[in-house]
Amino acid sequence: MSGHSKWSTIKRKKAKIDAQRGKLFTRLSKEIIIAARNGGPDPAGNMRLKTAVEKAREANIPNDNIQRAIQKGAGGGEGANFEEFAYEGYGPGGVAVLIYVATDNRNRTAAEVRHILSKQGGNLGESGCVNWMFKEKGILILDRSQIKMSEDDLMLAALEAGAEDIKTEEDSFEITTAPEDFEKVCEALKQQGIPLADAELSMVAQTMVKLQGDEAEKMVKIIDLLEDNDDVQAVYTNFEMEE
Repeated sequence: MSGHSKWSTIKRKKAKIDAQRGKLFTRLSKEIIIAARNGGPDPAGNMRLKTAVEKAREANIPNDNIQRAIQKGAGGGEGANFEEFAYEGYGPGGVAVLIYVATDNRNRTAAEVRHILSKQGGNLGESGCVNWMFKEKGILILDRSQIKMSEDDLMLAALEAGAEDIKTEEDSFEITTAPEDFEKVCEALKQQGIPLADAELSMVAQTMVKLQGDEAEKMVKIIDLLEDNDDVQAVYTNFEMEE
């Protein structure tokens, strides 16, 4: 969800995740299985797997569980059943909604996603209807309270590492990279002792739609319901609202 800082969104999600740890384990395990299936079991040569494993460890998923998920994906077991694809649609006020899923039952997932959107005044669209509104970017979030260097020095370090942009928020810094530079920038900042609060490849909306009142409440409900669905791996929108 957009509209205020990405860090605010992450903190909101982390609080929600703490209350729904079982769902988080399921989602991250599925991501590890698919990443290992598609790119091999070695995180050193598989950036998607490396990122998934790091997020699993941050969520305190036991290492044995992580290794089992990698083995399932690499061995073509359970992971072979998952299909990955994206649904595209609209929320209230014409907000674009891009939903990435990994499912072993396409019909079930389509019905559930369609129901969530339609119940809150949205609808599923055809393939390609909103994808063009988003660009893939690497997003690195830094908690300002954890950064010891000056803002100018941080900006210089990020740009020298290959970052495209750095945005300053009240309590965070948000660094944007091209997808191909994401890993390089992450590693460069870590080597300089700069802690990352969050880092991921994300679909970033190029234009935003601001909602208020009932429409904003319905859009928040759509995002919450989609994120609660076990088949949904990520939700991106161009929804904007006040803090």
